[in-house]
Amino acid sequence: MKEDQPPLHYLHNHRHQKRTTISAEIAAIYGSKLTKATALFLLLFLTYVLGYLFSSPSCHPFSQPITTTNRATSAPPNPLDEFKITTQCSPPLPSNLIRQTILDKVYNGTSPYANFPPAHVSNLLRPKRIKGWGSNGAVFENLISRIKPKTIIEVGTFLGASAIHMAQKAEAKGLKPQILCLDDFRGWPGFQHRFKDIKMVNGDVLLLYQFMQNVVYMNRTESIIAVPFSTGSGLEKLCEWGIVADLIEIDAGHDFNSAWADINRAYKILRPGGVLFGHDYFTAADNRGVRRAVNLFAKINGLKVKVDGQHWVIDSV
Repeated sequence: MKEDQPPLHYLHNHRHQKRTTISAEIAAIYGSKLTKATALFLLLFLTYVLGYLFSSPSCHPFSQPITTTNRATSAPPNPLDEFKITTQCSPPLPSNLIRQTILDKVYNGTSPYANFPPAHVSNLLRPKRIKGWGSNGAVFENLISRIKPKTIIEVGTFLGASAIHMAQKAEAKGLKPQILCLDDFRGWPGFQHRFKDIKMVNGDVLLLYQFMQNVVYMNRTESIIAVPFSTGSGLEKLCEWGIVADLIEIDAGHDFNSAWADINRAYKILRPGGVLFGHDYFTAADNRGVRRAVNLFAKINGLKVKVDGQHWVIDSV
């Protein structure tokens, strides 16, 4: 005999209650796990954010205002600015104080021509040994007539041919400029193969003494004086001492790097309205030497290069 079966509606309600109970238990279990996972995630996220915000005082969101840059209007940096000479020169000296300043700073207040030549080289010097390249070009007289300089600086002088020529042309026009000849008077490697008559004593090439002998022979000791240093250090010191010039000739190293440095440094000590000029604009080096340096300098500074014979000429603004 079969047992009595419960009513159908009872079975349905019982099963529904059982499913509800199981669902509640499952929800409680997984809800607990989800709550812990969410809490752990939030804790890690807040730790990361706080660590980022307070890791550096300069990055604190409340310590500095937020600024924006308009990239559309800001000019890109010029990479050539890194090569510009940034030395700040002293206020320019009056031209009548320049010679004495050189005597004080370079020669301890005495003239280098006093008791010249010294005994140990007197029999090694020629009475006159004047040699140069392009030293008698028309550019010298043209610029002296136009500028009427009170001070001239020659960067690279060798035996003084250009300096002596400028002194003569200036005197013929009633002018008496002070001419500073900046050179280390060491020549260049191998130059003695060409100038065998320039003697050497214990490794000291006698270029400076022969230069001075030439100046003495031509009776130009009051207008021409040597500044016997490398062009780089010499131009820096002239700038520091406030020595400026109306005419500056650049005729030292003919490679690009040397010419570029000399031109930039020399322009710092050029009086407003003065002229920078130099030789060897047309050489076999072409655009690898002086010409490249001159053209690049003029382009960067918005200046114009003029040509006078074999010389380049740049007027200051």
